[in-house]
Amino acid sequence: QVQLVESGGGLVQAGGSLRLSCAASGSTSSINAMGWYRQPPGKQREVVAAINTGGRTNYADSVKGRCTIFRDNVKNTVYLQMNSLKPEDTAVYYCFADYLVYDIWGQGTQVTVSS
Repeated sequence: QVQLVESGGGLVQAGGSLRLSCAASGSTSSINAMGWYRQPPGKQREVVAAINTGGRTNYADSVKGRCTIFRDNVKNTVYLQMNSLKPEDTAVYYCFADYLVYDIWGQGTQVTVSS
């Protein structure tokens, strides 16, 4: 099995930056893509960014140019660098990993952007 532990959320003013981290443990050699979803208050969970083992990335249109996802395969950690944050980025951010045929989720970390 695989476990994911997120860190790095918090309160930031609009225009600020945060870096989220997600460390995987367990059977990490079987992890394929990793990435981030978010769930804004009262809304459905939505994809933010993803990265595969080869480093190929995908971003939601809403964060393109402001966020960068990168991965340290030695540390089994994926990061989400978020810049120029907006109040509409406020959400619980969840890390995910594609592990065999399963989607593994972290516990979530709150990001709040004040105007």
